[in-house]
Amino acid sequence: MTAPLNVTSEVGQLRRVIVHRPGLELARLTPSNAEELLFDDVLWLERAEEEHDQFADALTSAGAEVLHFDDLLRRTLAVPEALAWVLRETIDERTFGPSLAHSLREYLDYASPDIVYRVLVGGLTKAETLERMPMPESAVFSMAHDHDFLVTPLTNHLFTRDATCWIGNGVSVNSMSHHSRRREAINYRAILRWHPLFASSEFEVWSEDLETGAATVEGGDVLVPTAASLLVGISQRTTPQGVERLALRLFERGAVDRIVAMRIPDRRAFMHLDTVLTMVDEESFLVYGDLPEPECYLIEPGNGGPPLRTTLLTGSLEESLAVAVGRDVRVLTTAQDSFARERDQWHDGCNVLAVAPGVVVGYERNQASIADLRAGGIEVIEVPGSELGRGRGGPRCMSCPIERAPL
Repeated sequence: MTAPLNVTSEVGQLRRVIVHRPGLELARLTPSNAEELLFDDVLWLERAEEEHDQFADALTSAGAEVLHFDDLLRRTLAVPEALAWVLRETIDERTFGPSLAHSLREYLDYASPDIVYRVLVGGLTKAETLERMPMPESAVFSMAHDHDFLVTPLTNHLFTRDATCWIGNGVSVNSMSHHSRRREAINYRAILRWHPLFASSEFEVWSEDLETGAATVEGGDVLVPTAASLLVGISQRTTPQGVERLALRLFERGAVDRIVAMRIPDRRAFMHLDTVLTMVDEESFLVYGDLPEPECYLIEPGNGGPPLRTTLLTGSLEESLAVAVGRDVRVLTTAQDSFARERDQWHDGCNVLAVAPGVVVGYERNQASIADLRAGGIEVIEVPGSELGRGRGGPRCMSCPIERAPL
């Protein structure tokens, strides 16, 4: 019998984690489409692959079983029921029109799992479609240019933290903020339902909404400081509506008893809470030194009236973090000048991944943050991030823990 899937802390010994090695999808990035695909720059794919391999090796050396997203999805797509469901959810008439949707599904129905994977994740252009199948009798297809994407590549699958996040003995399949990322959740829903690892495991599903309304949550904004609490960012990608919906479901099932919601500035550099704040041991947080004092709110179950009770926390950031953890905390911030701090933050100096209490993985380029962590007694495993960091995501962004040892 497999060990239970369970994440009750940010820093317990990492046992199993999902990552995604860069692939064809990132070879599709160009200066003209990078912004649409939520990247600030074009990555050198071969170097990004090398850096990611070293990141995965570091996790393995730290004692974690590393599960690769591409392997999980390919094996899932080999299940006929899963393939049919994914194609129905992905290749739909609202996006492709009835004629093109019919033709693409007909082609992919009989393709190998590897080909389906390459289309779903790596994308498909009009010219590539003509190389593989008869020309669809479709106005949508006819009006497209040869190098237009019919199926958009999912470049942000690199950041496995966001589309799902594990909280206690369950998972939230998240409603993503940007259209270019919403299909990621479809792929994860299929994996969670049909891949043998998950099909044979018992776990809760806190949320699996794929709606496009205002209630969005992304995993980079969700931290699990203790088994009984959450720390959630209100950010560019996660809304108060999304936090309330998640809170209600967690409270109804007794998964946590409190959530501290922190509003961070609406800036590209601060897209998720974990770009400015991560937990590094049972009582310590690494925080971007120039983060403006955020508004923080305590969300708790309601008492017979409205389902939720929300209270503004009027203390300092450190005091609000203490509410989330349930005891006094220590805040580590970079002691160097504001220029060094801003450079480090842009390259995810605060976005470190704890692999055990007091042991984190971080990008080697962020020496100011690394020096501060080591001065605070935290061990840092350095990995390269010159190319990976161009995607505005660090080691925590690129990892989705599904099992940690309890503290």
